[in-house]
Amino acid sequence: GISGMGVIINKMASPIVDVYSLSCPASAPFFGYFGAAAAMFLANLGAAYGTAKSGVGISGMGVSRPDLVMKALIPVVMAGVVGIYGLIIAVIISTKIKAPSLDNGTMRPQYTLFAGAAHLAAGLAGGFSGLAAGMAIGIVGDIGTRALGQQPKLFVGMILILIFAEALGLYGLIVALIFSASPTGVCAE
Repeated sequence: GISGMGVIINKMASPIVDVYSLSCPASAPFFGYFGAAAAMFLANLGAAYGTAKSGVGISGMGVSRPDLVMKALIPVVMAGVVGIYGLIIAVIISTKIKAPSLDNGTMRPQYTLFAGAAHLAAGLAGGFSGLAAGMAIGIVGDIGTRALGQQPKLFVGMILILIFAEALGLYGLIVALIFSASPTGVCAE
């Protein structure tokens, strides 16, 4: 070896060998992490839109009927819940992604391409459902709160519409949980 500054460097170090395969490629974790990021980004995009759009309606209605502002905050809360759905999906997916392990100089993958595809699908299903729910909540929250300021009897109807809009995000969460819980296979030894 070569000696310098008290450190001995062995030029004949054994090379690290990887055993990636078609079923367990090195790129598989990319798809899993992309699914987690997509769930977070898309659901939060829907939550932000729903919050902003509902907030505009609440502000418009609050000028003439400030006594109804607290009642009208329900769409904002429901939009925030959509973001929590995305967070749940992202955390569940990211905890299931396994890094390759180093075993006697050999990199052994532990995450299959099937798992990456399942987690990508889970993230996209949950994320796009959250985006759709957030958009629906925002539109109903905007127009519904303005109408509530003119006719308070519309409150129950507005809440029912918001519940069905929120259910879209819940459906995406359920499908994402099913996708992420599917058996993913194992990498060959």
